[in-house]
Amino acid sequence: MAKTSAKLPTNLLEAVVYFSDLDVATDYFANVRWPNGPVCPRCGGVDHYYIRTRRTWRCKACNGGFSVKLGTIFEDSPLGLDKWLPAIWLAANSKNGISSHELARSLGITQKSAWFMLHRVRLAMQTGSFAKLSGEVEVDETYIGGKARNMHKHSAKRRRLGRGRSADKVIVVGMVERGGTVRTRIAPDATRKTLHGFVRETVEPGSSLYTDAWSSYSGLETDYTHETVDHAEQYVDGRVHTNTMENFWSLVKRGLHGTYISVEPFHLFRYLDERVFTYNMRDLTDLGRFTAVLQAAAGRRLTYAELTGER
Repeated sequence: MAKTSAKLPTNLLEAVVYFSDLDVATDYFANVRWPNGPVCPRCGGVDHYYIRTRRTWRCKACNGGFSVKLGTIFEDSPLGLDKWLPAIWLAANSKNGISSHELARSLGITQKSAWFMLHRVRLAMQTGSFAKLSGEVEVDETYIGGKARNMHKHSAKRRRLGRGRSADKVIVVGMVERGGTVRTRIAPDATRKTLHGFVRETVEPGSSLYTDAWSSYSGLETDYTHETVDHAEQYVDGRVHTNTMENFWSLVKRGLHGTYISVEPFHLFRYLDERVFTYNMRDLTDLGRFTAVLQAAAGRRLTYAELTGER
C-alpha cells in the first residue's frame, strides 16, 4: 500500500492535494477503518493479502475479495476515494453546508452524483447517544417550510396559526446543553404530550430547564427546575433565555434557505443531522471533524432507491 506523508492536511487545499493520489486516499481510510489492520467484512478474518493493482484484499479464510469501501457509505460508488475524501472534508467543515451543484462543480461530477454523495455523508454524520443532557438546558421548537410566497394561492387552509405555525410547516424540537451538545427531532405536533416526552427522554431529571412561555411546556417543573421567558415581554431574564437554541435554528435555516434552497420534508432530518454534527463537533479541528465522519462511515449504507423512496 502507499506510504502516506507524515504531515496530515489541515485545510481544504492541503486535503485536495493530499488525497489526489488514490493509493494514499485508500491507505488513509484503511488505517482509519482498521487501525489494527484490515478485517474481512464477510467473515471477520484477519489473514489476507493485498492486491495492489486492484486496491483490494483477498481473505485467506473465506477466499473472498474485499475493498476498503465494502460495508461503508462508499459501497458500490463508482467514484474513487480521491473524490470522496475531499467531499467529506467540505461537508464536515462548511458552516452553512455545501450544495450539490457547488460540490459537482468542485469535483467535476454530475449534480445527481453529488446530491447522492452528500446524503451518504450525512448518514455518517448521524450521531446517537444514550447519555442525557444535564446542567442548564434550553428547549425550543421551530417551524420549517411553508413560506407564504410559496403557498398555493387557492389554499384557504394554509394560514398562519400563531407562533409561525402553518399547515404545511414541519415542526422541529431542539434542546441544547449550555456549553455542550444539541439534539433535534422532527415532531408530529407541538402538544404537551409530545414535548414532555421528548424532554424526559433527553434531559436528566433535576436539570435546569429554560423554555419560552408556550403552554405545552407547563408541568415540566415536577421533574426539572423549569423557568420560562415570555418573548412578548423580553428575550432574556438573567440566565433564563433560549438564545443558544435560537442561534442554532438560525444556522439551520441559513443553510436551508441560503445554500440548499429547496429541501423536501422527508429529507429534512438528514440536513438536521448535518447541522447537529457540525455544531457538536465545533471544538474539533477541520481534520478532527473530517476524521470523525470517516470513523462513522463503516457499517452504514444508503442506496439510491432507499434515498428516493423507491424501496
